[in-house]
Amino acid sequence: MKPRRLILALSAMATASPAAAATQESQMWIAEMATIRVSKADLVTIDSSQRARSDAGSGGEQFLARIAIDHRIAPLVQVGGGIAYLKSEVDQELRLHQQVTLSKGIWLSRTRMEQRFFDNTDTASWRLRQRVQASVPLDQTKQWTAIVATELFFHLNRARANDKTGLATMRHQIGLRHPIGKGVDAQLLYMRQQTFRDGRPDVVAHIPWLTLSWRI
Repeated sequence: MKPRRLILALSAMATASPAAAATQESQMWIAEMATIRVSKADLVTIDSSQRARSDAGSGGEQFLARIAIDHRIAPLVQVGGGIAYLKSEVDQELRLHQQVTLSKGIWLSRTRMEQRFFDNTDTASWRLRQRVQASVPLDQTKQWTAIVATELFFHLNRARANDKTGLATMRHQIGLRHPIGKGVDAQLLYMRQQTFRDGRPDVVAHIPWLTLSWRI
């Protein structure tokens, strides 16, 4: 499939979602990421993000910091894990994760299992995340790359009273990545995030997301 047709097809997938009444909100995310190659097979990633959210009732502004390591076990397969700390206006969270990443050509698939420990609950929340992404170069020198991705979040248990088991959140992303310096990329995405809720309207967030990435 030609890149232009592929982008159009993926864009349609990324903006499609189940029709339902929903509460709308606006957010803005800024993230910083450093990727350090410590060996031929091992990558260490350190990242942080600041999330301005208009809906204080769902947690308000957030800050997240994370460190992870990925080890290549085959040409197309990486396994890894990490730890993250997240603070919002209503709680704090310590998060562990384990993941498998498959990549080939423009395609990337990541399966991540998370254990989330909140300061106001006694039970760990288990969450499964499945992400599929296409990175399509738009020019021969690969200065501009189109990014289209979908990620699904499944809650496996109820750690908090308002948790929903099963499909809990769906994210669609579309945007561009461009190098702005030696080893530095800027990526700007639009993300539509839909949070499913039992007995209440879903919450749909519209999020511009800027990420600066360093390769060391």
